[in-house]
Amino acid sequence: MIIGLDMGGTHVDAVLIHQGEIIEAIKSPTDRTNLLDSVWVPLKLLLSKAKTSQIERIILSTTISTNAIIEQKTDPVGMIIECGPGLQNDFLCCGRENIFISGYIDHRGREIRSFDNSEIEHAIKTFKHVEIPSVAITGKFSIRNPEHEIKIHETLKDEFSFITLGHTLSGKLNFPRRVFTSYYNSAVSSTFHRFSKSIHEALQREKINAPIFVLKADGGTMSLKTGDKSPVQTILSGPAASIMGGQAFLSTTKDAVFLDIGGTTTDISFLADGAPLFEPLGINIGAFPTLVRALYSVSMGVGGDSKVTVKDKKLVIGPVRQGAPKALGGPCPTPTDAMIVLNLINIGDRHKAITAMEEIGKPLDLDPKVAAKTVLNTMANMIKNQIEKLLDNINSHPVYTVKELLYGKKIKPEFIQVIGGPAKAMASILAETLDLPCWYPKAYEAANAVGAALARTTAEITMFVDTAQGTLSVPEVGLHDKVSQGYSLEESKLYALALIKQQSLLFGAKEDEIEAEIIEESSFNIVRGFYTSGKNLRIRAQTKPGLIFQLRSDKNVVC
Repeated sequence: MIIGLDMGGTHVDAVLIHQGEIIEAIKSPTDRTNLLDSVWVPLKLLLSKAKTSQIERIILSTTISTNAIIEQKTDPVGMIIECGPGLQNDFLCCGRENIFISGYIDHRGREIRSFDNSEIEHAIKTFKHVEIPSVAITGKFSIRNPEHEIKIHETLKDEFSFITLGHTLSGKLNFPRRVFTSYYNSAVSSTFHRFSKSIHEALQREKINAPIFVLKADGGTMSLKTGDKSPVQTILSGPAASIMGGQAFLSTTKDAVFLDIGGTTTDISFLADGAPLFEPLGINIGAFPTLVRALYSVSMGVGGDSKVTVKDKKLVIGPVRQGAPKALGGPCPTPTDAMIVLNLINIGDRHKAITAMEEIGKPLDLDPKVAAKTVLNTMANMIKNQIEKLLDNINSHPVYTVKELLYGKKIKPEFIQVIGGPAKAMASILAETLDLPCWYPKAYEAANAVGAALARTTAEITMFVDTAQGTLSVPEVGLHDKVSQGYSLEESKLYALALIKQQSLLFGAKEDEIEAEIIEESSFNIVRGFYTSGKNLRIRAQTKPGLIFQLRSDKNVVC
């Protein structure tokens, strides 16, 4: 049996799945002041339906890291940055303190100048003076040779609670993005570690020994232990759960729109030829671009519990959520109140919902039912406008999916799939507004948790080979080796596939779930004078994102 759990801003969804069937699904409120209990309450209810020995694994999708950044509750970080010559460094300042050091390793991984130890001692004193607990160390070409990062770490390791080495997070060459990724990894480290420790302790109390995984932004999973080292990878795992959840109920080769309508936001994503879109460079987090691999998803501030008001005779929905719907004792009208008035859902106090729609209808000279229809039509039109805006932008660039780069592809959705609490209530309205068939799974309320439960473990590595120097490096796994001058591209690819499988197993994957593939390869001659002195090879390999299996039942309902 597998447990999947998704912690959203409004609710925690949890499912128990056995042999492709949903055995139990639970939805409970999120208490932002007590995230552990928010997770533990539904988890304990699921565990009452099965013996602890039957649980094969537990997968969490959590907003813990994302919320820490949004709410500005991250740790202060001290940055040690080695830029080398020819690069303005002001725009790289992202930490509480930013120390730029004078060493330099060139683009081929050769040490041109060693760093100055006195600069590192100065950094330690500076960080200690302002009580900075976490540090990130990033060199421009550390992915080709991490010697400086590793030596600096040796000096700092006993002085600070958490240290990120930039070369371990990604093998991609984009230096500014690696700096910002390293910063965020250290900034959310203690927040994620507290959460991780609490989960482990709670499971130990209940004598549950099942392995625990956390969903990453790329729609794959990693062990919670690995998450402690790379918590930045868990940012935006919620939207990833939405997409994987939609995929669990659907097998298609068509273009489509995926919607996850929650209480606070609506997440929008797309399929191209049946495959989810992918962020090729990495996602933007807060103010900075990063190298965090992620499925493409955009959140807009409208959901079932969004505040509804009338300003200057115009209806305004969101982006604020002030609490529960009025029908459930909340302070203001919401789209959920409109759904209750129109008998689309049956929860709460109907009289309070009617009062909420009277409040909206009065300044617009509308009766409660017409006001309710206006609220839901307005909400659907807001979603439609955002979808059209996103498609215009996507179709003006090359389209990347989890499978491939689609040259000249223009996404033209043939249907909508919607999940989340309001999915069933909104499906027919969205179908009419967008003039497309709209589908929702019968287990639409728990689809995110299903996506978390069934996601495969994923990993990515980048291999650099310089046959002139006889060097091979894979920064993500800390590998730096010697090779012969005749080392070939084919040998590199075979080695990369073996390493990515090894890395996936370390992340917690089962052998029969791993689908390793080469996603990028290049080979360039290194020329000195009139002669070729060697080759520069670059290979990227990944374990393909996807599902362990699709659900056997629970087909989509078409509107």
